[in-house]
Amino acid sequence: MATLLHIDSSATPGGASVSRTVTDAFRAAWQEQHPDGTVVYRDLAADPVPHITADAHSAGFAAPDTHTPGQAEAFAARLKLIEEMENADAILIGAPMYNFSIPSTLKAWLDNVILIGRTAMSEDATIKGTPVTVVASRGGSYAEGTPRAGFEYVQNYLEAVLGDMLALDVEFIVPELTMAPHNPAMADLVPLFEASRSKALDDAAARAKTVAAHVAA
Repeated sequence: MATLLHIDSSATPGGASVSRTVTDAFRAAWQEQHPDGTVVYRDLAADPVPHITADAHSAGFAAPDTHTPGQAEAFAARLKLIEEMENADAILIGAPMYNFSIPSTLKAWLDNVILIGRTAMSEDATIKGTPVTVVASRGGSYAEGTPRAGFEYVQNYLEAVLGDMLALDVEFIVPELTMAPHNPAMADLVPLFEASRSKALDDAAARAKTVAAHVAA
């Protein structure tokens, strides 16, 4: 049975969050294709993972039989997150832009699952080539050619980490202008936001079906 690892990191709950709405659309389409499959879900806003500690970090580079009690406890929690990723046939990540970058909760998760020699920078990594879909929502527009294009650090960072370090097959879905309905100064941009959101929902459903078919093949 196929397994989807679904990660949300928006601080905004439920349907009020655009990234959550779009990841939900992906997940629904995925489950239509794999009704007997498994979805492992982590809501990093509601249940954040620990930030990396010295024990959790150093334990990743030491033999298990040499771990101190502190290292063993910290690494066990880290290993659970790593194994969730390793056991996934596909990964879905909601990554809204906060102050030009990703939420700190998502950074904490990444710091836990990136382990040099196992998940990262390893020819033997079992996660290599796993499809990962990132819903990178943002309040304004940071597309190429816009005044704020140079401030886009979400896709650039995640492409480097997920694509280059972890060797995952990364694709982005980018709903923009999500603040338009809430900021009077952006009222004229609401139609563009609605179009971007609608496209993101369509793209999520299409991407889920493509990935699900690939996993089933």
